[in-house]
Amino acid sequence: MSARMGNPAMVVPGAFQALLGLGKVVNKVGLSPILVELVNLRASQINGCGVCVHGHARDLRKNGESDERIDTVAGWRDTPWFTDAERAALALTEAVTRIADRPDPVSDEVYAESAKHFDEQELAALLLTIASVNVWNRINIATHQVAGAEW
Repeated sequence: MSARMGNPAMVVPGAFQALLGLGKVVNKVGLSPILVELVNLRASQINGCGVCVHGHARDLRKNGESDERIDTVAGWRDTPWFTDAERAALALTEAVTRIADRPDPVSDEVYAESAKHFDEQELAALLLTIASVNVWNRINIATHQVAGAEW
């Protein structure tokens, strides 16, 4: 497998720094790095982005996350290894990532459950995180970026 082109974030001057800049700003809000990576991994699984699935699973392992949790992110509803806050974030991730799948993609119930666990700034950071990983997924998938390859 080979990429169709260089990663667009690297091809367009300043794009890579801009995308990374959003992540840096969001990280200042103080969401758990593990939570952010779980969200990134789940969105990437849904979208089928091999580059991001590989990278976020690797980053979770580097941060000391257990294989049990990494291996079951896609089945988080049926496992005992996730906190209520993580479950809320993962449900929100699925809803925001799958916005075309239903008429009310982010239901009041899903949103309210997230708002129970995160204050407004944290919730905003979580939504920006979800949006950001979806951007990366779409760029990588459209251009056939290869998991494990260097940009």
